[in-house]
Amino acid sequence: MRRDLGRFLPGAALVAALTLGAAAPTGAPVSRPGPDTVPVAAQAACATDPATPKRQSRAMWMASVANIDWPSRTGLTPAAQQAEYRSWLDLARQQRMNAVVVQIRPAADAFWPSPYEPWSQWLTGTQGTHPGYDPLAFMVAEAHARNLEFHAWFNPYRVANHTDLTRLAANHPARKNPGWTVAYGGQLYYNPGIPAVRAFVQDAMMDAVRRYDIDAVHWDDYFYPYPVSGVAFPDQATYAQYGAGFGNIADWRRNNVNLLVQEMGAKIHAAKPWVKFGVSPFGIWRNAGTDPLGSRTTGLQSYDAIYADTRRWVRQGWVDYIAPQLYWHIGHPAADYAELVRWWSETVSGTDVQLLVGQGTYRAGAAGQDAAWQDPAELTDHLTLNRAYPRVVGDIQFSAKDVRADRIGAVSRLVADHYRRPALVPLAAGLGGAAPAAPNLTSAVRGTGGVALSWQRGATGSTTAYAVYRLPGDGAVDPCDLADGRHLLGTVRASGSTGMFTDATAAAGGTYRYLVTALDRLHHESAASNVRLVTAAGGTFSVVVDNATAGGFAAATTWGTSSYSSARYGANYRYANPQAVSDPAWFSAALPATDSYRVEVWYPADPGYNSATPYLVATANGTVTVTVDQRSGGQWRVLGTYQLAAGERPVIGVSRWTSAQGYVVADAVRITRL
Repeated sequence: MRRDLGRFLPGAALVAALTLGAAAPTGAPVSRPGPDTVPVAAQAACATDPATPKRQSRAMWMASVANIDWPSRTGLTPAAQQAEYRSWLDLARQQRMNAVVVQIRPAADAFWPSPYEPWSQWLTGTQGTHPGYDPLAFMVAEAHARNLEFHAWFNPYRVANHTDLTRLAANHPARKNPGWTVAYGGQLYYNPGIPAVRAFVQDAMMDAVRRYDIDAVHWDDYFYPYPVSGVAFPDQATYAQYGAGFGNIADWRRNNVNLLVQEMGAKIHAAKPWVKFGVSPFGIWRNAGTDPLGSRTTGLQSYDAIYADTRRWVRQGWVDYIAPQLYWHIGHPAADYAELVRWWSETVSGTDVQLLVGQGTYRAGAAGQDAAWQDPAELTDHLTLNRAYPRVVGDIQFSAKDVRADRIGAVSRLVADHYRRPALVPLAAGLGGAAPAAPNLTSAVRGTGGVALSWQRGATGSTTAYAVYRLPGDGAVDPCDLADGRHLLGTVRASGSTGMFTDATAAAGGTYRYLVTALDRLHHESAASNVRLVTAAGGTFSVVVDNATAGGFAAATTWGTSSYSSARYGANYRYANPQAVSDPAWFSAALPATDSYRVEVWYPADPGYNSATPYLVATANGTVTVTVDQRSGGQWRVLGTYQLAAGERPVIGVSRWTSAQGYVVADAVRITRL
């Protein structure tokens, strides 16, 4: 069963020492990531909120064919088209989505200056007419500016919604090669059985892949056309010419589509290994009544009707993601949503293929739909059901205009129940990439517009974007604090070596800890940055510097690293034997003004640690030494209030020069402007 919205829609349709009486740090000294690093193993043991997942694909389709979504009509000026498109992206961000799927080759035409095919008629009204700008370059740049993935949606074989070749642009490849085409059901298609056709449509799509910074190639469910009752698809002569070795025309047709999928995936990854390849097929592969491997359904079978062996594509790993169009309600007698999510989840199990679900948002509250779709809870119930199947990594809503329409409040309810916080895009196995170095959060300043954050890019790795986190209160950061999305404020695209973000939602009386992570283009996440603390007092500057803060701590190799004590701040701390030498460990900070600051220190405690550890405070009037008994601790301890000079420099040191026995420890400091 495919939805009856016309043939242009996406089918029926994302850390050893001894002595000095101290508790010895166990094992050899190790170097670990910064204080707010979230080890994968630690995250795996965390209790997370399923309503605020750390990673989840969230997208909507934007159909250009027949001006379904964008542009809203033909003949708009470039400025009007661009304004409309920006509004769709703003809608996606408002709904806390992280991707858009935009149709750029709806019918053997192009939304970019293609050397293969004419400009799309859905831009200007006339096929082949230049729209006055490069829509694809514009679309990708605008999506990335909002840190949305751009999935380029192509239709491989459709040529026109009519059968008259003379109505096509004069330079159209179909007019130059009329033998490539087949008329069927009142429409014109490229013949999937002709090898030259398969090569041509791949070349036409690969032109966009090579020339533009897209994140994925996306196909919908149109391969061989959906059958017209009583009318055979007229490719018997093509079968006779190219079908040697196949016992029947159906197997030959499926092989033609298999080759298209397999070859296209290989070409994409050869050109740009990071670009994903995804297909959104009709929701039923085969029914169990026909094939024991099929789903417990009784609807149209894409394997047989449109020759799409989608199960094979998944099991062979020819695609990176599969997004079946499950446009039926829970409990549908012929195609139960719950059964199909189960079947597709089992199908992707054991593979690296991601499973997204194509959602029939267009049905919610629409006239003429089943009664189930008049319930505002139907759509949100789909995503609740998905939580029982971990292989489901997200959803794509069809389509943008229906997301905006939000009939009966179904979309608003889905967003409130499932998109409450932002989410990172799930990692795609096998496509390479690596987490960049952690950024250095240089400032967090409260102002009239919220808390303004600034940071510097890490020294290594390729950073494409950043994720910004806000934790309530002060204290150490627990790894579990970043295990899901409950503290994720948002993401921002990388630009140059610095970054900025303003938290406009910070309460005036709130005390918060901010952290930033870096992401590569495939969304591998770095260790977290240093923490910046913003207290309840308006405009107060506060910074936490840990021994592992990038650029914020320096110590000689005579200082070991340990994670022995659970009372540490962050992942580890530094320790050294007392000795009459000038060998301090220093914590540095960038202070915004010469002013009065409260200085606090954090260190783990042990009865055998040093009872007279010298802390050095580099004040504006000279260095002050404060002796601290490190036999008790595990919390913030105030050293005092000092006049400190503006600028970035070493501010707090921990010295080894003491006659007392036991390790001296350097862990973390907090400096707050008063």
